[in-house]
Amino acid sequence: MPLVDIQLIEGVFDAGQKRRMIEDVTETMVRIEGEAMRSVTWVRIQEIASGEWAIGGNPMTAADVKALATQDA
Repeated sequence: MPLVDIQLIEGVFDAGQKRRMIEDVTETMVRIEGEAMRSVTWVRIQEIASGEWAIGGNPMTAADVKALATQDA
């Protein structure tokens, strides 16, 4: 039984995006292991409060992540 944890900074992704993550991760596990995995694949989204996630000693906020996303566009 696979358990997949997705950790995100709170406020970056909306409910629809998180739902898509859950669906896509589940579909990926089914493609790899077969349809029997669907009913036993668990996906959890855990949101970390904005500013409580750090990279290289620098706290990241939801606004920081959104700014990075617009740089790639």
